[in-house]
Amino acid sequence: MSDSEKFPTIESLQGIDSASESKHILPYDRQKTEADFDHEFRTRLSEAPDGGIRAWLAVFATALVTFSTFGFLNSWGIFQAYYEGNLLLHTPPSTIAWIGSTQYALTYLPALATGRMFDLGYFKIPFFAASCVLVMCTFLTAECTQFWQLFLTQGVGLGASCGFLFSPAIVIVSQWFSKRRGLALSTTTVGAALGSILFPVAAQNLIPLIGFRWTIRVFGFMLMATMGMANIFLKRRLPPTKVRGGLFNLKAFRNKAYSTYCVSGIMILLGLYTELTYISVSAVTIGVSKSFSFYIIAIANAASAFGRLSSGLLGDKIGALNTMVIYTAITGITTVAWPFAKDESQLIAVAIIHGFSIGAYISLYSAPAVAMGRMEDAGRRVGMFMSLIGLGGVAGPPISGLIYTATGGFIDTGYYAGGSIIFGVALLLVARYLHLGRLWGKF
Repeated sequence: MSDSEKFPTIESLQGIDSASESKHILPYDRQKTEADFDHEFRTRLSEAPDGGIRAWLAVFATALVTFSTFGFLNSWGIFQAYYEGNLLLHTPPSTIAWIGSTQYALTYLPALATGRMFDLGYFKIPFFAASCVLVMCTFLTAECTQFWQLFLTQGVGLGASCGFLFSPAIVIVSQWFSKRRGLALSTTTVGAALGSILFPVAAQNLIPLIGFRWTIRVFGFMLMATMGMANIFLKRRLPPTKVRGGLFNLKAFRNKAYSTYCVSGIMILLGLYTELTYISVSAVTIGVSKSFSFYIIAIANAASAFGRLSSGLLGDKIGALNTMVIYTAITGITTVAWPFAKDESQLIAVAIIHGFSIGAYISLYSAPAVAMGRMEDAGRRVGMFMSLIGLGGVAGPPISGLIYTATGGFIDTGYYAGGSIIFGVALLLVARYLHLGRLWGKF
C-alpha cells in the first residue's frame, strides 16, 4: 500500500476537488511510529466534530488570541503617527517603521519553532510563557522614551510573543473543524478586527485624558484578561505525533505548489501592511485633522470584520485559495489607489474597501498550507510558511517608508506595495494550477 493510500490528505476528507491528488502529496519518510499512530489518527481526523461546545470554545479562545495579537499589532498606525509627532519627533518615519515591521515579521518568524513544538506536544507551557511576555512588554512600552527602547519592547518583545501565540492557536482550530474550517478560521480573526477597532479608538480618547503611559497600561490590563481566558479555553484535540525531522523540512519544498505558495506569501506581505501603517500619516497630509486620522484605521478594521466572515463562508464553498485570490487582488488595487485620495470622503471609501478585502488573506492563508500535506505534520508546514512570509513583513513597511522619504509622497509607495500584492496574487494562481493540475477547481 502506498503512502498516499495509507495516509489521507486533508483534501480527501474535505472533498476538495483535485485532479492530481496523489501527484502533489508531499513524499515524507516512513516513520517507525506511523504504524502505531496511523489507525487512531485517521479515525480521529475523519471524525473532526465541526461543531460542539469544545470546538467553538477553541474558536472563541483563538479569537481572543487574534484580538490580543493582530488586533493590537494592526493598530500600529496610531503609534506610527503618535511617535512621529510626539515621542520620536526627530526620528525619520522610515526608521520608526522598523518597530512596526519587526512586530509583523516576528508574528510570523517564530512559527518555524512553534509549529514543530506543537507537533511534538509542547503547547501549554510555551503558550503561557508567551502570554506573560506579551503583557510584560506592553507595560514596559509605557516606560520607553527612546527609539531603541521601543524597538526592543514593542518591536521585538511584543512581536515575538505574538508569534509564539498565534501559530499554535490556528492549528488547534484546524483540528476541530474540517468541512467548516474556512468559517471557523475566519470567525477567529473577527477578534483581530475587533481589536483593530478598539485599540485605535481607545487611544484616541484616552491619550488626551490620561496620557500615553496610562493608555498603554490600560491596554496591558486588557491583554492580561484576554490572554488569561485564552489559556483556559484553548485545548488541542489530536495527540502529538513523532514525525521525523527538525524544525525545517526541506522535503516539503519538493511540492512545487507549496514552494510557489510560500513565495507568493513573501510577495504579498511586502505590501500588505503598507496602507494600514501610513494611512493616518497620509490623511493629515491631505487636510484630515489629526484627531480624526486615528479613526481612519478603526474604520478600515471595522470593515475587515465583515470581510473576514464573508471570506470564510465563501472559502467553504469555492475553496480558501480561490477566495484569497479574489479578496487579495482587491487589496492590491486599493493599495495602488490609496495615495490618489484627495479628501476625507475619498480616503474613507478607500479605507473601507481596503479593510473589507485585507482580512481574507490573514483569515485563510493557513488552510492551503494545511491541505498541501498530512495533518500530523501540519504544524511544521504552517510554521515554515509563516516564517518565510515574515521576511516580507519585516522588509515591507521600511521599504515603503524609504520610498516616501525619497519621493516626498505616497504615490510611488502605493505602486510598490500594490504591485507586490498583485504579483503575489498571480503566484497564488500558479500554485493552484500546480496543485490541481488544471486552471480551475475548488482549492
